[in-house]
Amino acid sequence: MSQENLSIAQRVLRYDELVPCTTAFIDARTPGSDKKQNYCLIGQGVAENPGQVVHIKFPHPFDIGAAKQPNGCKNSHHSHDTAEVFVVHKGSWKFTWGEHGTDGEAILEEGDTISIPTNVFRGFENVGDDEGFLFCILGLNNDQTAGHVHWAPYVYEQATKHGLVLLEDGRLLDTLAGDVVPDDAVLCTPTTAADVPNFDSMTVEQMLRCVITHEQLADQPVGGLTSSGVKEIAIVGAASNEEAIPAAKMAWGHGFSSRRLQLEPKASTSVHTRAEEEVLFIHKGSLSLTVDGEDWQLNEGDLITIPVGATRSFHNAAEELCDAIVVRGADVPNAASFN
Repeated sequence: MSQENLSIAQRVLRYDELVPCTTAFIDARTPGSDKKQNYCLIGQGVAENPGQVVHIKFPHPFDIGAAKQPNGCKNSHHSHDTAEVFVVHKGSWKFTWGEHGTDGEAILEEGDTISIPTNVFRGFENVGDDEGFLFCILGLNNDQTAGHVHWAPYVYEQATKHGLVLLEDGRLLDTLAGDVVPDDAVLCTPTTAADVPNFDSMTVEQMLRCVITHEQLADQPVGGLTSSGVKEIAIVGAASNEEAIPAAKMAWGHGFSSRRLQLEPKASTSVHTRAEEEVLFIHKGSLSLTVDGEDWQLNEGDLITIPVGATRSFHNAAEELCDAIVVRGADVPNAASFN
């Protein structure tokens, strides 16, 4: 379905209506990683299970995913071909990196952001008391896919013991659930110990350059929609003279930009349009929107993708701060056009 044929209602995702997949990846049966719930919000991402529900399928210049995990649940160590940015929506999360996660670790809290470079093994665990939720942005390759996951050797070894088979084309087969490996299937070539030196290692100091904590938001550059009661904060992306916003701390190329849009109670933006796809995810509070004349209310955990060229304005009708994660489809997006 083309985005021109999608109504605004089809572009809104409600947090309590999201459909998870519990067998999205090859570590889904491994004890300690078997309680994960993965979500494809926009695009297929890197999910390996062909049965994964993709909530919004029409192409964007990025994919949006999410992970929900209980306390103690781990995502096994793996590497990506494209940029991967996480924002902690709920909970406390420990990120580790290196083949076995021994190169370093960082604890991220609600509102913190991390952009993990490509070709680095990374894993993450919910270390909070309650169920945690990670919002994830993935860059795309030239073929307009997010590529494949490259798992650390130990992950393949454990998966084999639990009946999961990964094919070369990225499909995951669950033989314990009755999947049969076709005779002509080409199995994925697992990462071996000999391959590990080809992946990059990072010190803690290097990785912390890829992190913005919620306490550090006040020190980040602003511009764009910033006005009375409204602050647009640079998180990922290069400087934009058109928007009068300096380079973000994470200014290297991702294929997308990400900002935090914060509105004080009763604050509003003017009506404007954009030349790129724009996604908003409500991290805290609520947001009232008018898109092409239609009024919408987004609450914490809800998401909307707004069509290119559509008129939009934002208003915080609540008595608390609205804090939204914004993703736009360019490293340097065009400035908003005000009507």
